[in-house]
Amino acid sequence: MTTNSIEPLWGDPHIERNVLVFSNNRFLIDLCGVYDKNLAELEQKLSVQILRRGNQLAFYGKTEAINEAKAILTELYQRLEGGLDLEPADLDRAMRKFYCERSKNEKSINRLDNSNVSYIEIKTRKKTVEPRTAGQREYVKSLLNHELSFGIGPAGTGKTYLAVAVAVAKFNSGEVDRIIFSRPAVEAGEKLGYLPGDMKEKVDPYMQPLYDALYDFIPERQLSKLMEEKKIEIAPLAFMRGRTLSHSFVVLDEAQNATSMQMKMFLTRLGEGSRMVITGDISQIDLPRGTTSGLYEAQKLLENIPDIGFSYLTSKDVVRHRLVAAIIKAYADVTE
Repeated sequence: MTTNSIEPLWGDPHIERNVLVFSNNRFLIDLCGVYDKNLAELEQKLSVQILRRGNQLAFYGKTEAINEAKAILTELYQRLEGGLDLEPADLDRAMRKFYCERSKNEKSINRLDNSNVSYIEIKTRKKTVEPRTAGQREYVKSLLNHELSFGIGPAGTGKTYLAVAVAVAKFNSGEVDRIIFSRPAVEAGEKLGYLPGDMKEKVDPYMQPLYDALYDFIPERQLSKLMEEKKIEIAPLAFMRGRTLSHSFVVLDEAQNATSMQMKMFLTRLGEGSRMVITGDISQIDLPRGTTSGLYEAQKLLENIPDIGFSYLTSKDVVRHRLVAAIIKAYADVTE
């Protein structure tokens, strides 16, 4: 990929032209998006015009806007060159990383300090996962460096997905002998006993997000075999009582819906050679009124223990649709 120098157009020093030349046209097609959707979004956000001609992108606008657009597209192109997929959320993530509001009353944008960014990859046999935000990178570092880690933050920040990815990577490398996932089966207006089917069929809907994440990293046939052999288990939190979980990677998801007693019970299951991750969103507690969230209590009691890692994700770390981040921020502003 090469670049041509900026040149003034039509005698106007504020309107300039700059060209990027890309060596791989297939990557360029993925970079631009379907019907050049990614380019259109950048044009709208940065007030810059981007024209595609063959393997070139020509940028028209103010120098600052051109430089920002080039920086974002260059980073995404390098991601493609590195063998990683480019998903719709990646463009929004790149823009969030490069920009922030100076104030609520000012609409100018600034480049964020990116000097301390370090790249982490979680490699599984089916796919490679890369944390997409600074918050996610710190979260993954905590998962790798602590035997007990907490990931606390809103929906869409990758808490569960990244924990599952690390668990599968640790299992594939032989660092743990099995993976255990658990969730509180909190009743939401319907009693479990009234639902059709056996116990597995009753609780499986609560566990579906964990199955979805696992299917991303392990082929379906292999996953079924591993579950039959009990090398991967998915079970309600209540089933953890009385067990000692040794040489395992253990994940408790939706931990905000665990009671204080359940949380204490789960934390004391940690055995030799194991790692434990607790994820949850304190703003989405579904417990009955007056019942203390075990996650909230554990945060207060354990936060100052050096060997326990706490990671706090925010709306800036949301990697779903860009509106999800805006919705989470709007609700957070109301509750503050």
